[in-house]
Amino acid sequence: MIYDLIAIGGGPAGYLACERAGHCGLKTLLIEKEHIGGVCLNKGCIPLKTLLYSAKVKDSAEYGEAYGVTVKDISLDHGAVLRRKDAIVKKLTAGVRSAVKKAGCDILDAKGIIRGRNEAGYEVETDGQIYTGKRLLIAAGSRSWIPPIEGVAEGLDSGYVLTSSEMLNLTKVPGKLAIIGGGIVGMEMGSYFHSAGSDVTIVEMMPRIGGNIDEEIAALLQSEYEKKGIRFITEASVTGIRDGIVEYKQNDTIRDIRADKVLISTGRKAWVEGIGLETIGVATDCRGIMIDQHCLTNVPNVYAAGDVTGICMLAHTAYRQAEVAVNHMLAEPDVMRYDAIPSVIYTNPEVAMVGETPQSAREKGMDVTEKTISMNFSGRYMAENQGGHGIIKIVVDNRMGTLCGVHLIGNYASEIILSAGIMIEKMLTIDEIQRIVFPHPTVSEVIREAIFQL
Repeated sequence: MIYDLIAIGGGPAGYLACERAGHCGLKTLLIEKEHIGGVCLNKGCIPLKTLLYSAKVKDSAEYGEAYGVTVKDISLDHGAVLRRKDAIVKKLTAGVRSAVKKAGCDILDAKGIIRGRNEAGYEVETDGQIYTGKRLLIAAGSRSWIPPIEGVAEGLDSGYVLTSSEMLNLTKVPGKLAIIGGGIVGMEMGSYFHSAGSDVTIVEMMPRIGGNIDEEIAALLQSEYEKKGIRFITEASVTGIRDGIVEYKQNDTIRDIRADKVLISTGRKAWVEGIGLETIGVATDCRGIMIDQHCLTNVPNVYAAGDVTGICMLAHTAYRQAEVAVNHMLAEPDVMRYDAIPSVIYTNPEVAMVGETPQSAREKGMDVTEKTISMNFSGRYMAENQGGHGIIKIVVDNRMGTLCGVHLIGNYASEIILSAGIMIEKMLTIDEIQRIVFPHPTVSEVIREAIFQL
């Protein structure tokens, strides 16, 4: 059977591309080897955010006395949290499958492997059957990167060491949890399991947590969680894991910590093996499949989107890449830009960022001005965050007179960051932003306050 488009991978990039293409009249086939919705919906973003909200409700009750609310005998039922998580994932995955089918697309729950070309297009095999696509979209996603640490393989086999996928299904909250990696996943997992009752230690090889977030905000986030009781060990590399013990090296000294479970959260790796890329000569680099601004690979009519490109492993990036790819297939003008893609850490408080940090801007030779103000410039933030220490930092491109970066730590940051991203994407000038009316009282007003403080 010949299709206008075959997508390999049913995560955010694959399923959205099929839905968009189907609505535009392309005969489309979606092939997914595990679960429609991909890692984000089944083993990542949505399940973890469900857990984190339960933790936030528990924490709100526990610390409600500051707001005049006293609750006794507070507990978090981890089993009930997991059941709610599973129900939400089931409902959402069913909705995605329904939307793809409603767009007129076919779905195959099987592994797809590219086998080569024929006169009509590209051959993809699933369960011994060959399908031909005039175009391909490779959206095979990513998998957890497992560092070459002594004892990790044995730990994974025994269940002592877990990736985020297994951690989301862990039925018993560990007494002592060691997390290797203090990036987004490590911090979010640490946040939930600390609230659920674990004694959490996060080991990070870099000088600070949070990956590429602003240095000042990273320090504030770490400070907030240290006050809550999470232990951080930075500038340390894990050298070995054995049942009950995590060994690490810090300042040329070998130390160890005890742990009932160990979470590996050291990043993800593009899934480029075992899908037949070599049969048609798709080029890859150290990150993943190489693509241009239209998400087109080096092979005609073969596109890639999502984590498999390794460019920006976020579900919303995958959505946008999928749209750009389909628009290019349909000869609609569109290009992929990465300057204003927001990122969020859904801890409590939240961290959100978009665009350049002062550090990244200056490394690029940009002339920038930065301004940091307290989130307490927002009356609503102060009303809802007793003793809150949140900040907003804006970065302005002096040559263009435009906003080029916004970074926040504080509740509602995940929602506020969208408006900041639009300002950066549309290259609004500072004068133009000053004329925007923000609803009052909202926490988003801190953007306006920071702009007028320049």
